[in-house]
Amino acid sequence: MSDLKIGVIGVGALGRHHARILAGLEGVTLMGVADSSEARGLEVAKSWECEWHADYRDLLPHVDAVSIAVPTFAHLDVAKVCLAHNIPMMMEKPLAGNVSDARWIAKQAEAQDLILQVGHVERFNPATMTADKLCNNPKYIKSERLSSFSFRSTDISIVHDLMIHDLDLILHLVQSEVQTVEAFGISLFGEHEDAVQARIQFRNGCLADVTASRINPAAGRAMQIWSESGCTTVDFTTREVKQYAPGQELLSGISPVGLAMQPGADIAQLRDDVFGRFISVETAEVSDEDALTAELTHFVKCVKSNTTPMVNGWTAVSALEVADLIQQKVAQHKWSSQPGAVVGPSVLAGSKSKTHKAA
Repeated sequence: MSDLKIGVIGVGALGRHHARILAGLEGVTLMGVADSSEARGLEVAKSWECEWHADYRDLLPHVDAVSIAVPTFAHLDVAKVCLAHNIPMMMEKPLAGNVSDARWIAKQAEAQDLILQVGHVERFNPATMTADKLCNNPKYIKSERLSSFSFRSTDISIVHDLMIHDLDLILHLVQSEVQTVEAFGISLFGEHEDAVQARIQFRNGCLADVTASRINPAAGRAMQIWSESGCTTVDFTTREVKQYAPGQELLSGISPVGLAMQPGADIAQLRDDVFGRFISVETAEVSDEDALTAELTHFVKCVKSNTTPMVNGWTAVSALEVADLIQQKVAQHKWSSQPGAVVGPSVLAGSKSKTHKAA
C-alpha cells in the first residue's frame, strides 16, 4: 500500500509535535503544514522537509488526510472546509467550542462516511489502557487534573481545556447516562473558568468527583476508580497503576481490628501489615509507548482501513455534552443563601467578570 499523504493544520505548541510524529511514521508522508505564522510554519516545515502554507486551503489538494491543531474557536470553520473536500480529520479536543457545532461536525462526517477522530489523547496513555482492563463496573471515581498557568487555551474554560479529558475517560469507564451534575468554579485571569469542581451522578449509581485547575502550584493528573473488587489508582504522568484489593486473610474473615483486640497484640506490626497482608497491593505493568504517537498511529490505521476510530465524533460529542452541563451548573452556582449572593464563577474582588448577583 502506498504511503498516506498527510498534512498538519496549526503547528503551535501541540501541532508541531503532530508534525514531528507523523513525519516519522512508517507508511506516512508528511506533505506539508499550514499555519498563519510564517516564522513558525517555515521552522516546522524545514525541520521535517515539507511545504509550508499560510492558508490551510492550499494544503488540502496535496493530502489524503489532515491532523488539525488550531484554536478551538476555529474548529468548525476548518472542519467545514475539510468536509467539503472529503478529507479525513484528526481534530484536537474539544471537537468544537459548543455542543451544537460538535454535533454538526459529527453528523456531517457520518453522513459522508468520513473518518473523524478526536484528540482525547489520554485514551492512548498506556496507564489508561492498563487501568481499563482492571476496572469493572465502577462505583466511585475521583479524578484530578492540575497544572500551572500555561497562557495557552485561554479562549476556553478549564472544563473544555483539561477537564474534558477526564470526562471522556469517565464516560468510557462508567457506560451509563448522566443523571445529575453539580459544579462550581472560579475565574481569575479572564472571562473563562480557571478552576472547576464537579460531581456527576450516573443512572447506574456511580458517582464521580472531578477536579480541574490551570492555576495550581504543581501539576498532577491522577484518578482513583473504586469498584466492588477494590480500588485502582492511576497516575497519568508517571504512568503508575496500582490495584488495591482485600487480601486472602481479610476475605476469610481475619481482620487487623479483631487481631488488635487480642492480648499482647503488636499494634505497630499490624499497622505495617494493613497494606500487603490484609489489603493486597499490586503494581501493574505499563508500557512506555508515547500516547500521542499511539493516537496518530491509530488515526493513520483507521484512514487506511476505513474503520471507525476509538474516539470518534459522537464519542467526543458525549464528552462535550457533559462539559456543557458542568459549565451551566458553574454559571448557576449560588455561593451563599444570603440575599444578593454571588452567582456563577467566583472571582477576585474588583476583577471584571460576567459573574452576577442573585436578584
